[in-house]
Amino acid sequence: MLAKRRIEAEILGHVYAVLKESHGKEVAMKTIGDAVRRSAIEQAQRFAAAAEKGTSLQHFIEMSALWQKEDALKLVVREQSETRYHFDVVRCRYAEMYREMGLGEIGHLLSCQRDGSFCEGYDPKLKMTRTQTIMGGASHCDFRYTYEADGDTKVGKVDAAVGQEP
Repeated sequence: MLAKRRIEAEILGHVYAVLKESHGKEVAMKTIGDAVRRSAIEQAQRFAAAAEKGTSLQHFIEMSALWQKEDALKLVVREQSETRYHFDVVRCRYAEMYREMGLGEIGHLLSCQRDGSFCEGYDPKLKMTRTQTIMGGASHCDFRYTYEADGDTKVGKVDAAVGQEP
């Protein structure tokens, strides 16, 4: 996955530069963000369709090993149950790679925003909150995934910007 993200970043970095020159930074960032979001949702839909027993938090956890290959992420699991998967990423080679490529300005669009978008495409019951990222300059990323029970509309709906209930 790390190699795949590098190839994507090489291409999208050029697209970003061209758009930034011709349409300005705001349009360039929105375009890259929208394209990556769409890609993440479609990828998640394919993973969901391939889940033999249907989507679940356990299947999501097993599948997330793909993003950790080649020591791409170093995790510290804080909580794991049938409905919660909370962990911190204490090293992110994706963030390191984007910075090394000179793409730190859009690294959050290329990688970090994929996480929430992936949930949308995988299963609407899967919710993610995060208040900080390594890409954004924090010491770690604080991922909090919650798999909502049928009819549960409150769990996992924490405002990631301020960390409080809406």
